[in-house]
Amino acid sequence: MTHMPGAHQFSTGETVHVLPASAAIGMVFQIAGSSSKVMIDAARLHVLAQDSDPCIAMAGQVGSQVKMRVGGSWLIASIRAMTMDAQNPAGIIADIDFLGEGDEEKLTGRIFRFRRGVTRYPTPGTEIHPVSSHDMNQIYAADDRAHVQIGTVYPTADTRAALYVDSMLGKHFALLGSTGTGKSTSAALILHRICDLSPQGHIVMIDPHGEYGAAFAQNGAVYDINNLALPYWLMNFEEHCEVFVTSEGSERTVDCDILAKCLLAARSKNRLAESIGRLTVDSPIPYLLSDLTNILQNEMGKLDKGTNSLPYMRLKTKIDEIKADPRYSFMFSGMLVADSMQQFIAKIFRLPAGGKPISIIDVSAMPSEITSTVVSVLSRLVFDYAIWARDEPQRPILLVCEEAHRYIPSTTSGAGQAVRKILERIAKEGRKYGVSLGLITQRPSDLAEGVLSQCGTIISMRLNNDRDQAFVKAAMPEGARGFLDSIPALRNREAIICGEGVAVPIRVSLDNLEESRRPASSDPSFTELWRQSGGENDILDRTITRWRNQGR
Repeated sequence: MTHMPGAHQFSTGETVHVLPASAAIGMVFQIAGSSSKVMIDAARLHVLAQDSDPCIAMAGQVGSQVKMRVGGSWLIASIRAMTMDAQNPAGIIADIDFLGEGDEEKLTGRIFRFRRGVTRYPTPGTEIHPVSSHDMNQIYAADDRAHVQIGTVYPTADTRAALYVDSMLGKHFALLGSTGTGKSTSAALILHRICDLSPQGHIVMIDPHGEYGAAFAQNGAVYDINNLALPYWLMNFEEHCEVFVTSEGSERTVDCDILAKCLLAARSKNRLAESIGRLTVDSPIPYLLSDLTNILQNEMGKLDKGTNSLPYMRLKTKIDEIKADPRYSFMFSGMLVADSMQQFIAKIFRLPAGGKPISIIDVSAMPSEITSTVVSVLSRLVFDYAIWARDEPQRPILLVCEEAHRYIPSTTSGAGQAVRKILERIAKEGRKYGVSLGLITQRPSDLAEGVLSQCGTIISMRLNNDRDQAFVKAAMPEGARGFLDSIPALRNREAIICGEGVAVPIRVSLDNLEESRRPASSDPSFTELWRQSGGENDILDRTITRWRNQGR
């Protein structure tokens, strides 16, 4: 038998069959809302696997798409799971999730004008067909909304994956992935694309490892302990307590009450306080640390002999200790007393951006005991600015938190609760005020409960931990469940993306990023570096000098 153009041959026994490229590969078996079952002919899948079109060759596999005609439309569904039919060894029963529908071109029968969601369901017996590369281009074609292209849709060679920026940022996003999967490079790729699209944007990124400074040297501003100059008086009362109060239990309550009284008195000494009708301990009014210690000293002097002066001594000792510690000079220097709030906010929030829309806040060299307080102050400034600027022309801000599980932990006790509270609040309320949150983490299961579900777009790279996988599955929409089963099998720099930022859930092979735009997060080659020798004395000398000076 001659081979027909656009057809495939397959045999069962002695009979040779011809399968046209557009032929059905099975039929709808059971309809149950968004999740249904189809029956697939295994012999037809075997033939299609030889097709030159990678999408048709992948037909019928878990994670692939199939289509079925209902009226004048094509319904698109994703295959989630497959089992052998016990009654028919040549048949496969597959669970499918409906993704959306597209119109049918009259001449070619192909899909065009794809839309998310389904208006009509098929009936049992409806034929199902493989989805071609042309169909995939139509399904994933970006519409006229603002978008960035970040990679190629699996398994196609040229269908571009688009992220809709307004939808993604409007409802927060999370980037998840185990260590070594290319998470940092992927984060840099997405942020670079957004910066290229919006060079006058406003992005603040918390960088706990000092990785991203090199990546955004050309289109961002990098701040660390040498040039951050964060004024200590911008802290609110809760953040003051985290830094200055060292006691626990009932003693902590006493110390906090004393600090509140003395802090209010110190703030009220500033001339700015006279123009403010209602001064509180949270008001961002500059004050002198020496004024605060003097007030503590004076209050202690007024005590009766029988009254305990220990709380005053504890506070005064801690404040004096921080003032004298050079590691804290980026925040508690005597040079930071002036009213620099406007300049600081303009600098950090990129107001104006001047073509460098992202601020990288490198907290890697800060003392670990104050890092969470610094992140808390910066996050709260983002949120408070958005609230108090409601009547002004809006300048939305994106706050990106790398290693987010450090700052929004699932535990509700211990240190660092101020940053947890403000980031949880941004997750819940930020979108009302034009504040978007981007969470990057390798341990989603360690995040506070509910935070991940507040993220409208989830970008999941490979996750090796079963607990993390279960956590992500619980947060993702029903229609993406078929993709989620492939999370442990993703290659490096591959991701499953679902939610508001994409038209339908997709598996993406992410683009390569130029060398100059990559974060400094590559793993060392032990075998190569252990072959090198020489200069160790100079290395030790320079390292110990930096170590002793507590600076880079």
